[in-house]
Amino acid sequence: MRVLSRKVIVIGSGAAGLAAALRLKSSGADEVALYTEGLNKGTSINTGSDKQTYYKLGMDGFREDSPVTMARDMCAGGGAHGDIALVEASVSPLAFASLVSLGVAFPHDRFGRFTGYKTDHDPCRRATSTGPYTSRDMCLKLIDAVKRSGVEIVENSVAVKLICTEEPGGACGGSGKRIAGVVFADLNAKSAENGFYAVASQYVVFAAGGPGGIYGRSVYPGCHTGGIGLAMAEGAECRGLAESQYGIASVKFRWNVSGSYMQVVPRIYSVDENGVEREFLSSAFGSCADACNMTFLKGYQWPFSAERCAASSRIDMEVYAQTVLLGRRVFLDYRRNPSGWNFGALGAEAAEYLEKCGAAGGETPFDRLLEMNPGAAALYREHGIRLESEPLEIAVCAQHNNGGLCGDIWWQSTNIRGLYPVGEVNGSHGISRPGGTALNAGQVGAWRAAESITWRMRNSPAERCGTEELVRSESEAFYRGIEDSILRTNAVPWGDMRAAIMRRMDKFGGFVRAPEAIRRELAIARAEYLQFAGDGLGGLDFREIVETLRTRSLCLTHLTYLEAAAVQGERSGSRGGSIIVAGGAVMDADPGSWEIVPEKDDTRSEVMVCTTDRSGNFKYYFEKCRPVPDNAGWFESVWKDFASGKVYSEESE
Repeated sequence: MRVLSRKVIVIGSGAAGLAAALRLKSSGADEVALYTEGLNKGTSINTGSDKQTYYKLGMDGFREDSPVTMARDMCAGGGAHGDIALVEASVSPLAFASLVSLGVAFPHDRFGRFTGYKTDHDPCRRATSTGPYTSRDMCLKLIDAVKRSGVEIVENSVAVKLICTEEPGGACGGSGKRIAGVVFADLNAKSAENGFYAVASQYVVFAAGGPGGIYGRSVYPGCHTGGIGLAMAEGAECRGLAESQYGIASVKFRWNVSGSYMQVVPRIYSVDENGVEREFLSSAFGSCADACNMTFLKGYQWPFSAERCAASSRIDMEVYAQTVLLGRRVFLDYRRNPSGWNFGALGAEAAEYLEKCGAAGGETPFDRLLEMNPGAAALYREHGIRLESEPLEIAVCAQHNNGGLCGDIWWQSTNIRGLYPVGEVNGSHGISRPGGTALNAGQVGAWRAAESITWRMRNSPAERCGTEELVRSESEAFYRGIEDSILRTNAVPWGDMRAAIMRRMDKFGGFVRAPEAIRRELAIARAEYLQFAGDGLGGLDFREIVETLRTRSLCLTHLTYLEAAAVQGERSGSRGGSIIVAGGAVMDADPGSWEIVPEKDDTRSEVMVCTTDRSGNFKYYFEKCRPVPDNAGWFESVWKDFASGKVYSEESE
């Protein structure tokens, strides 16, 4: 197998991966190579909302703010480490200013103040936005800068294996490891014979994104599958996997229907297999007026929240019951008002908001949308959907994983040295978080990873030992396994297996969870995974081989996420973005009859750490959340530690 060598590898070209590559290059690192399936195929460049939020330290000049205050607010939801949150808060002005310097058009007033607004779980108006495509705007500017910087960009490449060497240490009873390189598949190749190659490196920035490929009902772009399973297969420690975010989104064009899409109060109805339409919210809330008020609030409170089951999040539960349990389709209709619509019956908050937006007089939801946010209507028109003349199909969809791989305060994996998970694949967010923190965390993580790597490259010669022979040996062993598999026939097509994974996650691993049912399903899923992982690859062309390998990784990913959901649900009950339902399964299609297990006391002060292996064996433990550090630091002491490099040492971590 062809084996290359690069000093630093970046895997993934979302906003976090691009920022890491750019920061590495600007910090003086050479031989930086970014490997991606395509610069236009990440989640960051393909997603958004009505006003996609970036969260940062307050800069409007009227409200006192500090990194410690911001860190405490980010940890308020529980399940997050305070020292990592403090880093995200402290470095946020640097990361934000870097984006502004690249030309990302975050709005400021004529005095240069970046005025903010409140987002969910945010007390200080720290949020900002460039509009519906904030993360895309970031990516486009970052791509231009990365290209100008001279970073080597390799597209049409899919990582299929991480190569590690054993080292002492590690939690969950496992050993520690060090990254040595990566095996990639070249999607331009015609056959397995010349389709795989390896790159040796002891520094890998892993920006593989969230686990989009395991969900059917998903806001993740269809071209994004995620790569966390590659690290799981090497025993990488994971943190808070069960803490995900779900919300109502359109399915034909994957997009969050948050903010103004719900605040204009569209008609919401389901259609059964016989074409019968039902407006089901009025009966759920007791009246049309209450249903309309909750629909309006859903714009503010878009992510599902276990704390709002009797309020706006009841809408998510009703949509879930209609789609998953009853097999119906659900639509938002902007052409007609809900049956019984009466503007005068709206609550004061909704009425005042619509009046201030000049939308109170709109005869239809679409009229109100044009007054409030014409860009929101134009966005769907750009994707072939005209809200003024057709209904919009929706479902409750997976949107973001707050958990992921464990990283330290430098974003280095806690048990695989040299591996730096950045972006959504890094599990730093805890149970709930202020909206927009994910974009900030990705940029801060990129900044910190680059700083750590460049310092170690300059000051730790022992870490720069050659890995080419190890990588050659491991990659050739990997390829011999491929050759052997080609001699045997694959029993299950990868597409069928991936569809089975998605169906299972939608039913058992979404925001409605029954641990007993999950455990029964896990036994079936584990048997399917072991069979699929051992099947041959005979009769497949090269692209199908690559997709089969990717699907094997997704199999392991979904097993781990399901196990984490069962363990966490049994321990903590309903909280954050999911509810736990007593009994073996949710049988009744009326969410009002579900026996929802309440949250158990004191579990928000801990976070679950887990590992798995290639056989799907799951180990876990719970660690106490570290508080936000409150030591102010003495300048001369900090200066001394910085100059000596102690701030980068293990002792400071």
